[in-house]
Amino acid sequence: MPLRFVPLLLVLLLAAACKGPAASQAGLAAPLLIAPEDVHTIQNAALSSGPAITGTIQPERKADLRAEVPAVVLAVLKENGDVVKKGDLLVRLDDTSIRDALSSSEAARRAAEQAYEQAQRQFERMTTLRKSGMASAQQVEDAEIRRNNTQSDMEGARARVVSARQQMQRTEVRAPFDGVVSERKVSAGDTAQVGKELLKVIDPRSMRFEALVAADHVGEVHPGQNVSFRVNGYGEQEFAGRVRRVNPAANPTTRQVEVLVDFVGEKQPHLAGLYAEGRLETSTRTTLTIPASAVVRDGDRASAFRVAGGKLQKVPLTLGERDPRTGEFAVAQGLAEGDRVLRYPTTLLKDGQPVQASGPSAAAVASTAPSK
Repeated sequence: MPLRFVPLLLVLLLAAACKGPAASQAGLAAPLLIAPEDVHTIQNAALSSGPAITGTIQPERKADLRAEVPAVVLAVLKENGDVVKKGDLLVRLDDTSIRDALSSSEAARRAAEQAYEQAQRQFERMTTLRKSGMASAQQVEDAEIRRNNTQSDMEGARARVVSARQQMQRTEVRAPFDGVVSERKVSAGDTAQVGKELLKVIDPRSMRFEALVAADHVGEVHPGQNVSFRVNGYGEQEFAGRVRRVNPAANPTTRQVEVLVDFVGEKQPHLAGLYAEGRLETSTRTTLTIPASAVVRDGDRASAFRVAGGKLQKVPLTLGERDPRTGEFAVAQGLAEGDRVLRYPTTLLKDGQPVQASGPSAAAVASTAPSK
């Protein structure tokens, strides 16, 4: 090899050696692949605010069935959770003594009716004899008094029979409406005094939110306002309601005011006693919002990764209040309407990192020009 070609060969080898690491680094900086569902478009939305409310879900139709006669419980025919129809027999009480009283009352009524019929015939006979002059006025008057007395006795005997029959009916405790047995209080063999709790029946289709609001905010609450709330046991599911009534008196101990909220729509829980919390929508304004998942936190600072010009831009944000219904934050500064941000950014992302669309519809997203 001629000596004049040796320096040129060395220069080429050194240049290739210098380009090798740079090429490897460029190969590692692969663009971020994004799909349309990875990007969220910033838009104006209605942001609601209002005082917080807490309470429980309770049925509007509920019945606390109690014993109306003193008797021993013979049978409890329904258990907790059993569905019942109006008129279904739930509890049977011992009716032995009441049945004896009914038989005695019916016998007394028959005797009283017979006495009245005899007195009535006697009065009619005396009245006829008086017309023919064969009976005195005193005799007619005495017959009329006996007729009136036996009539009173007969009416009293009939009333006692009706009362005894009512007592008999009260030994059979029946469902007052279609619903579900929510609480069983007695078992067979228990002695039920008058007023003793036997069963509770509720209508699960009549649930409502019995909430409490701080007295400081009661001036903001009015019937007809919308309410959004969550119920313990239903996860992140949102329920909608509307204020029906505001209690005119505050609780003297807690200084809270009861607010009765009706469910709106068919979506509602069917279990009573569940804890619920939410917020009254006392005011609504329009503002830019961003999902909480798209916000990157670094201490007290917040930012988001905007997709524009084929790369990521880390944009610092100034956030406002959070919408309790959707969980989104109001954006005071940092983004404009129409900006596109990553929905679920990670800590591995870098400012200026290139992006690549994974589909034709996402190509437009990746190439969107940055907002001014």
